[in-house]
Amino acid sequence: MSKFTDIAVEITGHVALIEIQRPPLNFFDISLIQQIANALDEIDANPEVRATVLAAQGKAFCAGANFGDPARKEIDEKAAQGDPADSLGQIGHLYMEAVRIFRAKKPIVAAIHGAAIGGGLGLAVSADFRITCPEARFSANFTKLGFHPGFGLTVTLPELIGQNNAELMFYTSRRITGEDAVKMGLANELVPLNEVRSAALKLAREIAECSPLGLLSTRATMRANLADRVMEATKHELAEQTRLRATEDFKEGVKATEERRAAHFKGR
Repeated sequence: MSKFTDIAVEITGHVALIEIQRPPLNFFDISLIQQIANALDEIDANPEVRATVLAAQGKAFCAGANFGDPARKEIDEKAAQGDPADSLGQIGHLYMEAVRIFRAKKPIVAAIHGAAIGGGLGLAVSADFRITCPEARFSANFTKLGFHPGFGLTVTLPELIGQNNAELMFYTSRRITGEDAVKMGLANELVPLNEVRSAALKLAREIAECSPLGLLSTRATMRANLADRVMEATKHELAEQTRLRATEDFKEGVKATEERRAAHFKGR
């Protein structure tokens, strides 16, 4: 297994554990998504591994993109006019790496012990199953930022929780509790906070008891064309995000989020 800077990979028996190591909030960028995709490629190439758990250190599972990163403002010579999404890197390239995650061949169980926000929600939804707890929060907070959903969520979220529930999450940007996530089908199992990872590993081991050939075949059928549909969705998402990145509302949404206040949107 390759050495990574922001994740750790551990294989026990037929189960691999990928741990995101950017505590406390595990903000994502192209590098983190690429590392996860690379790890999944190596797991797919390892015939001994049959299932994967995706977990994280710190307070959050993945709190999305760090639009308020001071490093971005230092790099940007015109910070006052700068693009708050610069810290992500080229979003088109980020989505190319995200699609690689959807092309992984083996089942993935996400251990959601804390916040899964924005693109972090997209990462959580890329897994086959989600184990969570009452303390967790799920949010597609894009419209509160003056932005458009991304990471393929316009395809994956409606398929998981239904069109209307997805619309509710998109249009309100509200945070969904662990209990409500299970009720709407966003998560599969609710356990105490300190049992989230162990429950995810337990499910992964149960999956790994099955025939590896049967698993690969059945998962390929169940997720047929999903990665291609996500790729097509991200093209539209990227076009809309690129358009909205240039608006005053987006800059105001990011600033309001940083300052923990209600945004004053003007529709321009």
